[in-house]
Amino acid sequence: MIEDISVDFFGSDSDDFSCDIMIEGLPGVGQVGKLAAEHMMEELGAEKIAEIRSIFFPPQVLVDAAGVAHLPKNEIYRYADEKVRIMFLVGDFQSGSAEGHYILTDTYLDIAEKLGIKRIYTLGGYGVGHLIQDIRVIAAVNDEKLKEEVTNSGAVFAQDEPGGGIIGASGLLLGLGAKRGMEGICLMGETSGYIVDPKSSNCLLAVLSKMLGISIDSAKLQERASEMEVFLERLKTMEQMKTEDELSYIG
Repeated sequence: MIEDISVDFFGSDSDDFSCDIMIEGLPGVGQVGKLAAEHMMEELGAEKIAEIRSIFFPPQVLVDAAGVAHLPKNEIYRYADEKVRIMFLVGDFQSGSAEGHYILTDTYLDIAEKLGIKRIYTLGGYGVGHLIQDIRVIAAVNDEKLKEEVTNSGAVFAQDEPGGGIIGASGLLLGLGAKRGMEGICLMGETSGYIVDPKSSNCLLAVLSKMLGISIDSAKLQERASEMEVFLERLKTMEQMKTEDELSYIG
């Protein structure tokens, strides 16, 4: 029988996976949060401690570079040093249904409680519908007392933004987490919403790193952002040439 959700931890029950902070970077707009979380994990050398599979993920398998298919999964990673202990939530998909979003979020919070999480950071992109140069990091919190700490780190609280609320795990972790006594901060990098946006991820990572007091080498992410800038410039040039050709034809 297929379980609605299965959570498999690696190691024995005696292993100490305790954490203080949870960082969520599941797929979303511009993959902004996903890129930021995965880059931080890679730079810190976080280790995978659990996998999550669910019937609430899309009905498909993913095929790797070797042509091998596997069921979609989300993953839990852990990083710890003498200053901080972090649980990362990343993976392939969010839920394909409203019901699944709530049930999966409860599962993520069950894990967080088990590990001793006190504060949750959720990461995402804030789609503005057009290319943007000066990127802001928009914030939301589940307790007003957190606002000063967030603004001091470079994020902004913009009136009526995000206008449609925060959809998916990034929002529900704040709302449902508050009911469990967990502090919640959502950081959203502005992005067009049309492309994978490492530039926005880099801006988001700068704010998050300051809040955590952790130094993260962003060189690889900056390199990806530069490559994307080159791609966008080429795209603009191609669009301009296409427009000029069409106007020439009409004339």
